[in-house]
Order: sequence, then structure tokens, then C-alpha cells
Amino acid sequence: MPDGAAAPAGARAGVPADAMLEVRDLHAWYGESHVLHGVSLTIPRGEVVTLLGRNGAGKTSTLRAIMGIVPRSAGSIRMEGREILGMAPFRIARLGLGFVPEERGIFASLDVEENLMLPPRVRDGGMGVDEIFRLFPNLKERRRSPGMRLSGGEQQMLAIARILRTGAALLLLDEPTEGLAPVIVRQIGAVIRALKDKGFTILLVEQNFRFAATLADRHYVMEDGRIVDMIPNDALAANMERLHDRLGV
Repeated sequence: MPDGAAAPAGARAGVPADAMLEVRDLHAWYGESHVLHGVSLTIPRGEVVTLLGRNGAGKTSTLRAIMGIVPRSAGSIRMEGREILGMAPFRIARLGLGFVPEERGIFASLDVEENLMLPPRVRDGGMGVDEIFRLFPNLKERRRSPGMRLSGGEQQMLAIARILRTGAALLLLDEPTEGLAPVIVRQIGAVIRALKDKGFTILLVEQNFRFAATLADRHYVMEDGRIVDMIPNDALAANMERLHDRLGV
């Protein structure tokens, strides 16, 4: 911003005007365990941003705290400028925030289409079934297959697809490639690129750094419940040694 120029209405110092999500000094506890220690990050609208770190670094806890699932949290979480810390998860979802957990939550006895139709629409703008099946042709072929008969990759696709019906514009994806075959990982990557092209904003928790590097605009690195680094994707080559030390990649 030029010297002397006024900040946009509602803007805060150091926060991009197009921020979709702002997390500031976030702390969280499970019982007596203090798991997040002042996490701060910003997700600009329309970007894919990854949260990297070793097991136990606090990545999933950060997503759960943003979604309101961790009951004891302190700090600030703003979505499109609106404070959501302390809101019930269903109210957060209605603002357009969708969470795809690592465990996927597919109902074994329901077929693909029944699983897909299960979550309610929370906002206008959700994808229709035909649009979702164009994005996930595997699911269209398996639309009458029960959840218990789907492969791990198909279950992951269904978990993402289910959220797209709801009208969510900001997606929190927790380890979407965990345990999947390389061909399925490539398909998930293609879906994430397509969602970005459609205007979705995505916060991606991922241990597969090489996968994340092909998708993200920027990378936050976590250690011991703290953000310890932020590297724009176009600066990765110059920071690989630093990342190797932190992630072991």
C-alpha cells in the first residue's frame, strides 16, 4: 500500500484485503494438554495453502480448532473478517467452511449417491450431483456401490465430493492422500487444481511434501504446536535445505 494511503474498511494491519481466513495467536487444549501455542496464519481467497509438519506437530488440531471441534481454544479466527472462534461447528459450516477429516466418515451401508446426498446444503452455490460426477467420474461409475465396497481412494473422493454439495467455499482437507496409491494421489491432485480453478480456497494438511509442492501457493510449517516457517511456493528451490531439516523430505 502506498505511503499515506488509507487501509480498506475493516482491514487490519498486516492482513491482506483478500484474506479468506485469518488465524491469530490460536491456542488450544485437549483436557490439560496444551496442543496449539499461538498459531497464526493467513489464507488468501482463491489460494491453496498447505500446513506441513511431522506427525504430532499440531496440523490436525489446527483444522479442528478452526472448525470449532476443539472446545477449549483461545485467540482469534476470522473468516472473511467475521470472528468465528467460539461458534458452534454447525454455525461455522453455514458460513461456508467445509471440513474433510482424515477418517473420511463414509457410511458403509449407504451407496455412493446416498452418502453424497446426506449432508444438507448450508449455503447457496453448492455443486449439483451431475457437476460432482463430472469432477469424479470414478464415483459416477460406482454410484450404486455401498460405502463398504469402495477403495480407499474412492472413499476419499466421496468425502471431498460430499462437502462440495453443501455450498462451502473454504475447504479444510486433512491428509487427503494418506495411504493412497500413486495413481489415486494424482487424481486427487487434479481435483484440487480443478477446485482452485473454480474459485475454491483450500487449506491442505499434508505429509506428502512432493504432492503439496505441485499444488500450493504457500506452505506453513508446524513444529510442536507452533508455526515456525512460511515459504511461498516460488521460493521452494531456495529453501529446500531448510525444509529438509524441518520435515526430513
